[in-house]
Amino acid sequence: MTDTPSLAEGYEISVDPDRIDRERVHRWLSTDAYWALGRAREKQDRAIAGSLNFGVYESVSGDQVAYARIITDRATFAWLCDVYVDPSVRGKGIGSALVGEAREHLRPYGLRRILLATHDAHGVYAKLGFAPLENPDQWMALYF
Repeated sequence: MTDTPSLAEGYEISVDPDRIDRERVHRWLSTDAYWALGRAREKQDRAIAGSLNFGVYESVSGDQVAYARIITDRATFAWLCDVYVDPSVRGKGIGSALVGEAREHLRPYGLRRILLATHDAHGVYAKLGFAPLENPDQWMALYF
């Protein structure tokens, strides 16, 4: 499997849900993430509460600079979603390190697969071992 990219110096990753800056995450996603534009704060808070959350923080200030969440049963399946890196720190490999750390965090569970959806970052995720579905004709979705 692909190596986990190193996190840039001066940053740290945490899975502590109490560290999540919920207001900041909601602002990022609801105003700047094409997949979550207009998402209500209450809905975002429920998503955080029901997920395994990863945050990247500036080591000195403690300010959150990136976020990702995973929906998983911790046995067979996981869905990686809401990956967001603040524009002020993009280009430092923070997103790649975040997703790599999330992947490694899940590895001991013996999951069969981790899925994600992306409109424009296929190359980024491919470097971390993600690939197109082998049999997309076997997958279906229920849309509300």
